[in-house]
Amino acid sequence: MLREYALLADGERGAIVGPRGDIVWMCAPRWESDAVFSALIGGRSAYAVTPDERHVWGGYYEDASMVWRHRWTTTSGIVECRDALAVPGDPSYVVLLRQIRAVDCSARVAVVLEPRAGYDQHPMRDLRRHEHIWTAQVGPLSMRWTGASGARPRRNGEQLLLGLRLDAGEVCDLALELSDGPLPDCAVDADRAWRDTQAGWERAAPTFHDGLAPHASRRSYAVLRGLTSATGGMVAATTTSLPERAEAGRNYDYRYVWIRDQCYAGLAGAAAGAEPLLDDAVSFVSARLLEHGDRLAPAYATNGAAVPDQRHLDLDGYPGGHDIIGNWVNQQFQLDAFGEALQLFAAAARADRVDADHWQAAEAAARAIERRWTEPDAGIWEVEQRAWTHSRLTAAGGLRAIAEVSPGSGRPEWIALADRITAETSATALHQGGRWQRAPDDPGLDAALLLPGMRGAVPSDDPRTTTTLGAYLAELTEEGYAYRYRHGERALGEVEGSFLLCGFLVALALHQQGDVASARAWFERTRAATGPPELFSEEYDGTQHQMRGNLPQAFVHALLLETAARLARGPSRADRLH
Repeated sequence: MLREYALLADGERGAIVGPRGDIVWMCAPRWESDAVFSALIGGRSAYAVTPDERHVWGGYYEDASMVWRHRWTTTSGIVECRDALAVPGDPSYVVLLRQIRAVDCSARVAVVLEPRAGYDQHPMRDLRRHEHIWTAQVGPLSMRWTGASGARPRRNGEQLLLGLRLDAGEVCDLALELSDGPLPDCAVDADRAWRDTQAGWERAAPTFHDGLAPHASRRSYAVLRGLTSATGGMVAATTTSLPERAEAGRNYDYRYVWIRDQCYAGLAGAAAGAEPLLDDAVSFVSARLLEHGDRLAPAYATNGAAVPDQRHLDLDGYPGGHDIIGNWVNQQFQLDAFGEALQLFAAAARADRVDADHWQAAEAAARAIERRWTEPDAGIWEVEQRAWTHSRLTAAGGLRAIAEVSPGSGRPEWIALADRITAETSATALHQGGRWQRAPDDPGLDAALLLPGMRGAVPSDDPRTTTTLGAYLAELTEEGYAYRYRHGERALGEVEGSFLLCGFLVALALHQQGDVASARAWFERTRAATGPPELFSEEYDGTQHQMRGNLPQAFVHALLLETAARLARGPSRADRLH
């Protein structure tokens, strides 16, 4: 079950590890590279560290880090395995650290290593042992494994098995190195790598003492930092093809940087005082705008390259899902991304963290809105091309935000454009009941319509804002769970799970309206929709209490961080959330 999986991450790639100590997913050397461990979507590859007797699983993250500790209670005592991707991450070189400890008993532990590059297509070859070090080629990758001198090859050298016998208090360090170029001359020193990794996370971690739920805020911050490359690009999730609903055909590859999600993370950083998140978002988004202008793509690889076309692999896929890589978002236009970028730049300007290039990028985003706001777009939910109300109002809100902080005259032409967009949208997409509707030709409700009042497209005390919130709570929430929109006449939760992003948006909207108690209740309900590792997926099935979709979903962690920061302050009715 997804709720039992933990994430290891170093900014350049991530690994998903399960309760058996099994690395079920890791791409190497970078986020968008082919997987070298792909059991999560049906591959045979494996790297497992598992007690060799009956046991009960547990585990936890070391505070404000992506260092995970498995803790198994066996029939004899306690066995732990401390796992991490070494920090700082290198885009071409992976170091996966595993430290096994028999805490209070002698213990037998089984270790299996079977990497298979190219999404399970290329097993180890040229396997050799030099004293206590194993080396091999795995597809295009060079591999080195230290600490496992007693391992035995199997399957013609495609797999290594290691049986460990540890006395109480004894420790075994394993270090797996992978590179798409030559490996360093010397094998990694595990002790030094652990010290550097722990120190790196300690340096990166704010305390968040002034916010609501400081532990949860630190966990979400660590996740967001772990998903963020040295380029500033933050991937939307570590995984691909995990279904939102079994056999529903909604399976996507999220190992790319969505401009909207990156802006959400930057705005969360601004709200929480976590400047690295803000700075990275501004850097990555401004670079893409300066390069592509009004042809800004919705998503990119962390190095700024285009997202590849969607295609299938020759794997079984996650149960109920498929085996898809690449993403058809590369064919879409998303107007709201320009508005979110302007909100991001405005937040950075208020924090005095913008330079001349960033202002040029803001100009590019404003020009893009001016040229393209009348075009249909795919919207926040990436569906059919229409004149989505949320997209247009988000563009207007971004223009108002950036004009407010612009030096000099305050850019009255941007305010005039925002007024024009808002007036046209109100004339064509205001429901007869006084609330916003999804599009001029769609009278339905949508969680995204909570954002215009929150981000300043219209005032938060505007009747269109308050009426939309009331209608949304009445029609698209159920038992404390929030949904995106209704699918025909079908019951909420029947077609898709609750959308965790939407739960935090409800909390923010209620808090802005002065309903502090309800806002905190929504915050607590939504942040409980997770498993022991405290990672959020995109959706949560409120009936089966199961996580759905790719893991971990960055924009949910971003909204937790922002909501925790804002709910710790007084309500901000009649003011935008900035």
